[in-house]
Amino acid sequence: MPLRFSNFHYGDTFLYNSSVSLLIDGKEFPSLMLAPLAGISDLSFRMLNRSFGCGFAFAEMISARSLVYQSENTKKMLSTNSTDRPLGVQLLGDDKKVMKQALDILRISDFDLLNINAACPVEKVIRKGEGAALMRDPVKLRDILRTLVSNSPLPVTLKIRSGWDECSVNARDVALYAREAGIKALFIHGRTRSQRYGGSVDYRIIAEVKAAIDIPVIASGDALSPLLIKKLFDETGCDGVTIARGALGNPWIFKETEEFLEKGNISERPHIRDIIETMSDHLAMCCNFQGEATGTKLFRKFYAWYTKSLYGSKPLREKAFHAITKKQMFDLIGELRLSPVDGREMKETCESNP
Repeated sequence: MPLRFSNFHYGDTFLYNSSVSLLIDGKEFPSLMLAPLAGISDLSFRMLNRSFGCGFAFAEMISARSLVYQSENTKKMLSTNSTDRPLGVQLLGDDKKVMKQALDILRISDFDLLNINAACPVEKVIRKGEGAALMRDPVKLRDILRTLVSNSPLPVTLKIRSGWDECSVNARDVALYAREAGIKALFIHGRTRSQRYGGSVDYRIIAEVKAAIDIPVIASGDALSPLLIKKLFDETGCDGVTIARGALGNPWIFKETEEFLEKGNISERPHIRDIIETMSDHLAMCCNFQGEATGTKLFRKFYAWYTKSLYGSKPLREKAFHAITKKQMFDLIGELRLSPVDGREMKETCESNP
């Protein structure tokens, strides 16, 4: 049976039970999920994380209009393979007719879950009335969801924030409208749109939403380490957690979190040899999928994320941001072997690596 916490209230004590899976519309899913990250969550990133224990991933957020307009870039963002499962797809839009058209175009057989984004805080998205802007019009959002629920062969879920700003924390009301529309699970980031990714996560509002609806609630916000992920479970009673920034340069977070939730053990951070090997594999995957030029450019930010807590690596990060070939980037990864970081320092300096 799935996790159920309809009677959970903020302040209650919740003991995470790792043996119980998350159930959405009768299908089991892992309780730890890789979130959709714009410009990040391509096939190579997902497959790397899957190799380290990620059991469910979302593809990048997809604009419904771009999909309808047959954008080649959007089609590439939807690339997958037979081992990239289970897989979720997240649609962004504000027009129910366009959203339905996009749904008709999607290769539904490639996916296991449909998620509608009403959480993106980016200004260019908000100006179009999409993303978190939909939280300002719950009735319109409900109508969009009804259309998709009526036409989707996949379970329809929704991603929201705690509200628009501190004066409009309406996640509970939006969740009730969405449940009325027939969604099968709710994803919630515990910050308002105005907070974006700064300030404190509102655990209380997530708990209130969980207590108000009878479907799984998957929480996010500062899921940067096993301890913080457990805090999300403990303080909200949520059924699952999506990991976003916590997986950047840190695919180990899935197994480390499972180990901590199941046994209370804090795993050793990876040795420098493991980091170098993982970086090399990731770069190769990036270049194989995106092509050498694009893959190398994309990996620049990953180089920074992998090494940001490594003592003495700043000069190498600066060089990495100017690398234009795969060989140049591989050489810079190799130079990490010459860094003054040993196993003991690695453990100390990586403790804060999200």
